[in-house]
Amino acid sequence: MHGLFNRALQCFLSDTYGPATWEKIAAGADIHPEGFEAMLLYDDATTQAVLRSAAGVLDKPAEALLEDMGHYLVAHPARAGLRRLLRFGGADLEGFLASLDDLPARARLALPDMDMPCLAIREHGGGAYELEVRHRQPGLAHVVLGALRAMADDYGALASADLTARPGGATIAIQVFTLSHARGRDFALTAALER
Repeated sequence: MHGLFNRALQCFLSDTYGPATWEKIAAGADIHPEGFEAMLLYDDATTQAVLRSAAGVLDKPAEALLEDMGHYLVAHPARAGLRRLLRFGGADLEGFLASLDDLPARARLALPDMDMPCLAIREHGGGAYELEVRHRQPGLAHVVLGALRAMADDYGALASADLTARPGGATIAIQVFTLSHARGRDFALTAALER
């Protein structure tokens, strides 16, 4: 797994549960508490060891932790860069959803060695969408689910998203009820213009 993912997982666990908890998780996974270097590649077994350790220390299923991580990556102030990149996908939630097919290719422009999930979005009409997420790493679709839910909040839309796992990936059923349920977070082309 790319170090960027592992570093994001480490930051999520440390920022959310505290540095002392991260140290317990790192010890349980048999890794140094300094954690991961973002630009290195790590064995998938290391990522799975961190998830198993976190699930045990926090008494929470790994899938729930990964979904929370997806939300964190969009909503936490320390991760504003990713949120900004995702917001360039569309002016509203439906525009963003329509752009998801292109997201892995755009990400590879910046990080060519990043193993991105394959995303395929289908619109069924009436605000109903289906997102296919395929990846060799178990649970990555849960990160996507958390990020989707956070993006709906970010846009101020009212939507539901439900995941059905299967071997090699998952399907996320999305229903957009309204695009203007609440005031979305401010967004401008330049970060200096945001409040």
